[in-house]
Amino acid sequence: MNEQDNPWKILVEKEIYENPWIKITEFDVINPSGGKGIYGKVHYQSIAVGALVLDSTLNTYLVGQYRFPLNQYSWEIPEGGGAFGVDPVESAKRELLEETGLVASAWTKIVEMYLSNSVSDEYAVIYLARELSQHTPSPEETEQLQVKKLPFEEAYQMVERGEITDSMSVAAILKVKLMLADGRIS
Repeated sequence: MNEQDNPWKILVEKEIYENPWIKITEFDVINPSGGKGIYGKVHYQSIAVGALVLDSTLNTYLVGQYRFPLNQYSWEIPEGGGAFGVDPVESAKRELLEETGLVASAWTKIVEMYLSNSVSDEYAVIYLARELSQHTPSPEETEQLQVKKLPFEEAYQMVERGEITDSMSVAAILKVKLMLADGRIS
């Protein structure tokens, strides 16, 4: 099979639900084996953006909040959504300021990924944010946040122990751990 050929055949496409953040579509399909079936897709109306902060002494900042879909508390890198057509780094800068009050003058893209490509098209861009100054945070009304400054190594250990499970946070922390280990950043 050629990697460019789509083995799925769409028979019927039906929009099930839409709001400002997501659109859910159901498809009647012929699957790659030739059988009839259905497939659901969650389309995201924005790009997911995140910022892993690293200060000059290798501290990072995590944001804690209760996540409604999981029904549990979550520690994460600062992250949120950015509009299509807007440079993702600008959206990441906005999210970092809103959630932590931090402004970074050095930004490096470290990860691009799809967050759950079996059911959604949610695309994420994650940056390393450095050279920091502190300002006043202004979280959205849906966010009741706790900000924690900690050594980066402690955040890495939280990933190792399964205490950080957010996919963007895990990916960013593991990537920066590799970048520190091979000397790309210090």
